[in-house]
Amino acid sequence: MRRAAAAAAAALLLSAAGCDVNGTGGGDDEANGPREVTTTRVQVVEGLGKEGGFDPGAIYDRLSPGVVTILSIFNGGASLLEGGEGGQGSGFVIDGNGYITTNAHVVTTERSDSTVRADQVYVEFSDGNRVPARIVGEDPNADVALLKVDPQNLSLTPLHLGDSDSISVGEPVAAIGSPFGEDQSLSVGVISATNRTVEGLTNFGIDNAIQTDASINPGNSGGPLLDAKGQVIGINEQIASSSGSNSGVGFAIPVTSVRYSLDQLKADGKVEYAYLGVTSESLYPQLAEHLGIDSHSGALISDVVNGSPADKAGLKGSTGETTFQLQHIKTGGDVVVAVDGKPVLQNNDLSKLIAVHKPGDTVTLDIIRDGHPDSVDVTLGSRPADVNQ
Repeated sequence: MRRAAAAAAAALLLSAAGCDVNGTGGGDDEANGPREVTTTRVQVVEGLGKEGGFDPGAIYDRLSPGVVTILSIFNGGASLLEGGEGGQGSGFVIDGNGYITTNAHVVTTERSDSTVRADQVYVEFSDGNRVPARIVGEDPNADVALLKVDPQNLSLTPLHLGDSDSISVGEPVAAIGSPFGEDQSLSVGVISATNRTVEGLTNFGIDNAIQTDASINPGNSGGPLLDAKGQVIGINEQIASSSGSNSGVGFAIPVTSVRYSLDQLKADGKVEYAYLGVTSESLYPQLAEHLGIDSHSGALISDVVNGSPADKAGLKGSTGETTFQLQHIKTGGDVVVAVDGKPVLQNNDLSKLIAVHKPGDTVTLDIIRDGHPDSVDVTLGSRPADVNQ
């Protein structure tokens, strides 16, 4: 997988060098003191979709002002000519108070096994305004970041967050962003697949990702994937490509995950996820018959992380291994068939059912152990930064 962010050209970033986004430029309105007059203009967009139709031109005309180009500078804030490192991606306005969302990898980078925020971030609007932004927080597990700009003297077009739980394969979609630095670019396509699991910025995968054939290229990262009504159903995040360019297989973080991240980032500047502490693989009818397990589906636990909630609750990992249908299978572990009575039909159902909980919640796992049904209560922990912890 390749992230859809791109290195920014020197011409894009040099004019931004020397400004401090860690100062007051991107602060909250309250921190800057009361203002008697505000010149922020908020454009509310409603009712874009034609009855029974898809009008990408109308979507673009009304919503592209809400899509922004994001420029990041690393290495101590040095300009590119001074040896600084720059990055460019996309983002979009989510309210009239100056909050903007993008991908976490647009405004962070990995250095020596740690995540480093950009020293300077700038947001460029379609009307030519370019303003400094403050990073409110980032969620590497979902690859989502929240930025804040001072909304005074800006014209803002917030995009509406829709519902990614009800989307279907074949529905038309539009992507707006800055591929290869070409800002305000529109591409259209369909939802190619749902319920994908894609690689994130941590050792945990991102579930429920949306696959689309709408052209997504480096620089599209953080831009919106829009449905026929002009509502955001995902944040464009990465592409599957051997060349680094669009091959008709792009992925977006579903808006349900985005909303979960943004709510916590706005409140606390960080995001917590419930944590079980197992690795598993799908149990399907033929494999179940081969292993002598009385269940057609479930999550076959292969490993339990030492000291994890699963370990403390006594869940058991594999004790042996076999090869079946060209697959290497770890055997002998518990099989989770339901979480609080909700069936685990596919392997990633286990992580999805855990993800709807919060750290500290107790869940009941229905399992099959050594051929016999059983249940285990597990008090969930908080997901660590590294799955090996």
